[in-house]
Amino acid sequence: MVQTTEVTLNLKDPHHPDLNLGTLLLSVTLSPKEGDIREAQQSQSLRLVDLHRKAQLWRGIVSLSLIEGRNLKPMDNNGLSDPYVKFRLGHQKYKSKVMSKTLSPQWREQFDFHLYEERGGVIDITVWDKDAAKRDDFMGRCQIDLSALSKEHTHKLELYLEEGEGLLVLLVTLTASATISISDLSVNILEDSRERQEIVSRYGFLRSFHNMKDVGIVQVKVIRAEGLMAADVTGKSDPFCVVELGNDRLQTHTVYKNLNPEWNKVFTFNVKDIHSVLEVTVYDEDRDRSADFLGKVAIPLLFIQNGEQRAYVLKNKQLTGPTKGVIYLEIDVIFNAVKAGIRTLTPIEQKYIEEEPRVSKQLLLRNFNRVKRCIVILINAGLYINSCLEWDSPQRSLAAFLLFILVVWNFEMYMIPLMLLLPLAWNYFLIISGKDTRQGDMQQTVEDMLEDEDEEYDKDDKDSERKGFMNKLYAIQDVCISVQNALDEVASYAERIKNTFNWTVPFLSWLAIVSLVVATIIVYFIPLRYIVLAWGVNKFTKKLRDPYTIDNNELLDFLSRVPSDVQVVQYRELKPDPGHSPGKRKKNNPG
Repeated sequence: MVQTTEVTLNLKDPHHPDLNLGTLLLSVTLSPKEGDIREAQQSQSLRLVDLHRKAQLWRGIVSLSLIEGRNLKPMDNNGLSDPYVKFRLGHQKYKSKVMSKTLSPQWREQFDFHLYEERGGVIDITVWDKDAAKRDDFMGRCQIDLSALSKEHTHKLELYLEEGEGLLVLLVTLTASATISISDLSVNILEDSRERQEIVSRYGFLRSFHNMKDVGIVQVKVIRAEGLMAADVTGKSDPFCVVELGNDRLQTHTVYKNLNPEWNKVFTFNVKDIHSVLEVTVYDEDRDRSADFLGKVAIPLLFIQNGEQRAYVLKNKQLTGPTKGVIYLEIDVIFNAVKAGIRTLTPIEQKYIEEEPRVSKQLLLRNFNRVKRCIVILINAGLYINSCLEWDSPQRSLAAFLLFILVVWNFEMYMIPLMLLLPLAWNYFLIISGKDTRQGDMQQTVEDMLEDEDEEYDKDDKDSERKGFMNKLYAIQDVCISVQNALDEVASYAERIKNTFNWTVPFLSWLAIVSLVVATIIVYFIPLRYIVLAWGVNKFTKKLRDPYTIDNNELLDFLSRVPSDVQVVQYRELKPDPGHSPGKRKKNNPG
């Protein structure tokens, strides 16, 4: 039914209410619109999406990690390709780096999309072959339907390429934004006593052998930050926070034009390895380019004080020194110790997104010094033994000689793990008696890392000489990286053995004690040939029993969980210093 109504509007000036400004006569007709009403609703939804986009009010974040490609189509005459990937979600576009001459590229890149529509969207993915002389060749396409993926969870996708060959491996995480109430999105399950008790019982001792991959959970509440660095010309920042645990990556909303943002966001992660490190990084959002780094903290799960709100001093990218600002976190970790111990003896999970290795004179020198310190310890031990043989000190040599005769005469195989228990027990006695020497061991590593930063930011008359030396290094970059990494690996394993006996991570030291006690009992009661026979049969038949099993070395897997001296320095918590001003020293600035 169509109805027409006449409306009279009197014009008024709010500052002069008595002044007559005239009237407007309107004829208003209201009639139902013909056609599908869903079109009007869809048009209104699109206008709302455009409004959100213009105001930069997105409803969520899509974090996409491009891991690798497999068996891609050869496009060049040499039977290979130079593939790269393009991503598109609405008006947002990204392009990966080009991987030369390969059909199985390893990208390890990460991209963030803003999600404006509540129902999700579709990410279009195309793969191309880079050609210098002509137009790039199309290699295939695929799509990701975001509406089919659950939020606050990292999904591993293997997508086969249409109109091409092979597949892409990606990690996709959807994180909801603050445009919807945070309380509707991030429920603090551990605050409910009933929920907490159910989770504690799920990871209790009686369920130690149920679902071995489910080690525990960690809940992180990102509360707020204070005194952040100003990244914009206005003297403000647009900070947001990224929380990472292994390959899982979640993100808060952005608080605009604020150096003291409040997020009050709760994240929950499944713990696959209790030796993982929780990384919390604060960035400044830039609409025209990549986000600026503001600060970072790295917190090993085993070092967390449950349910305690703490202020963590933000560190620079290398995690060696403080930068400006603190972040307030409240973290809870619940895990099963038996599952965690068994998981320690299996291969560590590979982190997909890592920085590419680069040639660094300071890093090469630091790794060389770390190896040299380990070698010096062995040399000093050899000199001490030699001094006993040379009778430099008759009392010491006589004691060593009697000990040698006593040990050799009574030696049994079970004494090997038993003797390894002695340094663990001795260092534990030193720690509980207040004679902890671990901080002194770390001092040289701290000085080396700080010296690296000083040299990196030191601008003096030797710039040209340093550039000339770096040019020579880049000419043999692969060799330098191999040597640099080899030195780091040798030094790291030597430091990890020392830190096991130093009780740097008590959980691992207790696990070592339990393992050595079990090994002592086994070797004492079972003849050595039976033990070696059982080990060999297990190794030879492992692939027959399970063709897809990954061969591993339990000892190396255990040592991979022990932090090296460099990691100990990176993970240690800095104390807030009200009188400290990070901006006064260049090396404390991020980046």
